[in-house]
Amino acid sequence: MGNYALQMKAITKEFPGVRALDNVTFSVRKGEIHALCGENGAGKSTLMKILSGVYPQGTYDGEILINGENVQFKSIKESQNAGVAIIYQELALVEEMTVAENLFLSHELMRAKIIDWNKIYAEAQKWLDHIGLDVDPQTIVRELTVGKQQLIEIAKALTRKTDILILDEPTAALTESDVDILMTLLNDLRKKGVTCIYISHKLGEVMALADSVTIIRDGQSVSTDSIEELSEEKIITKMVGRELTELFPYEVRVISRENIVDVKDYSVTNSVGKKVINNVSFTLKKGEILGFSGLMGAGRTELFISLFGGLKGNRTGTVLIDGQETNIKSPTDAIKNGLAYVSEDRKRYGLVLGMDITKNTTLAALNKMMKIKVIDNALEVKSAGDITYKMNLKAPNLEALVGQLSGGNQQKVVLSKWLLTNPKVLILDEPTRGIDVGAKYEIYKIINELANQGVGIVIISSELPEVLGMSDRIIVMAEGEITGEFLREEATQEKIMTCATGGKIS
Repeated sequence: MGNYALQMKAITKEFPGVRALDNVTFSVRKGEIHALCGENGAGKSTLMKILSGVYPQGTYDGEILINGENVQFKSIKESQNAGVAIIYQELALVEEMTVAENLFLSHELMRAKIIDWNKIYAEAQKWLDHIGLDVDPQTIVRELTVGKQQLIEIAKALTRKTDILILDEPTAALTESDVDILMTLLNDLRKKGVTCIYISHKLGEVMALADSVTIIRDGQSVSTDSIEELSEEKIITKMVGRELTELFPYEVRVISRENIVDVKDYSVTNSVGKKVINNVSFTLKKGEILGFSGLMGAGRTELFISLFGGLKGNRTGTVLIDGQETNIKSPTDAIKNGLAYVSEDRKRYGLVLGMDITKNTTLAALNKMMKIKVIDNALEVKSAGDITYKMNLKAPNLEALVGQLSGGNQQKVVLSKWLLTNPKVLILDEPTRGIDVGAKYEIYKIINELANQGVGIVIISSELPEVLGMSDRIIVMAEGEITGEFLREEATQEKIMTCATGGKIS
C-alpha cells in the first residue's frame, strides 16, 4: 500500500438522471507518470474533479487514499493542502498580472502581514529556473505564448509543494517545440518524485511519456496496464470497446475537375500594417478534401478567416466561387456565397455555451427557420433534431446546454450548425482538437460523406497524420506564403516539415 501515491476505490458519482462514474477504481504509484485515457464523456474529468475537491466528500461514494491514508476533501483548498494540483486545458492565470504575482496568487509571501514583493520575485525566479523557463518574473502573463503560460501553470502548482500533479490535455494548444519543453519538464519532475496524472487524447504522447495507463469507458474503469504491455491500437480498442480498423477512414472517390474556389494572388495586410498573407494562389475542386499544413503562425488560419470575411485589414487579389468573382466583406457575405467555417476555438467562436443544442444548431441558418419574419419554433426543433440525429449526437435532449456536452459532441453541434446552411465549401480549422479517437473517427466519416456529396472541404490541421490521412491534396504554408503542394500519394511527413520550415524539396 505504501508504494501508491494515490488510490481511488469504488468511486461512484451520480447527477440527476445520469451515473457519471460507476464503481471506478484507480491507483497511481509514487513518482510515475500515469496516463488516464478514455473517450470524451467517459468520466475522466469527473473523477479528477472529485480528487481535486471540486465535488466534495458526500457528493459521491467511495474512498480516496493518499500515501495510504484516507482523505475526505470538502473543498479545492483542502485538496491543494494535501499536495494535489490540477491544470486544466483552459488556463487559470490572470493575464493582466505578472508572472510572479500569478505564481503566488492566493498564497502570497508575507512579512509582518504585508506582502513581501522582494521575496516573491526572488522565489518566482527560483521556480522559473527550476522548470527551465527563461522568463523575467515581472513579465505580464498576456505577453507570453500559450506554451510558456502552460509551464507557468505548472510552476504555480509546484510552489504549493505539489506531490500529485494532474494535467488535463496539456498540449492541446502548444507548438511542437513547446510540447518538447513540457515533456522534458515532466520527465524531470518524475525523477524528483512528483507523481503526474496525464490526461490526453494524443496517444503518441501517452506512449512516449507514460509509465502506465488506466482506461475509463462509459463511467467504468476498464483496465490499468504498464506501457510496455500496450500499443496505440490496444489503447483505442479498450477506449471505444471495439477495433477501429483504420484511424483515418479515407475513401477513394472521383473528384470533379470543376473548381469551386479559385484564389489568385491573394495578400492580406492586417489592421496594424503587418502583411500576414503574401501572394497566395490555390484552387479547391468540388468533392475534394484539401489539407493545409504548417507550423503555428504560418498564416493558415488568417488566410481562411480573411476569405470568410472575418479579418480586418487591406486585401488584394481575386477570389472566385463557382467561377464568379466575389467580394466577401463579412461572415454574412461568406454564408450567402456558400462558405462555412468551423473555428479552431469552438467554445469561443463556434458556440454559445449557455444556450441549448437547438438554438446553437440553427444560429447560422435562422433565415431558413422563419415564417413571415418570425422564427418557427417547431421547424427549428425539427431541423435541429434531424441534423443532430444524422451526426449521431449524444445528449440527453435538444434542450441540454451545449456547455455541458463533451468536446466531441460540441464539435458535432458546430458541424450541424454549418451543415444546415447547405454549404458549397466547408472550412475545418483543427476539426478534431481535444476530441477522443472515437469521436474523431465519426467526424472523419462525416467529412468523407460530405465530400462524396460534392462539398469542397478544407482541413487546417497541426496534426500531420490527420492531414496525410484524410487529404486528397496538401498545401503547406510558412510565414504567410505557400511553400509546397503535394498530391496525397506524393506527400510524406518529411516533405511537409521541410516546406513548413521554409525549406525546398529537391
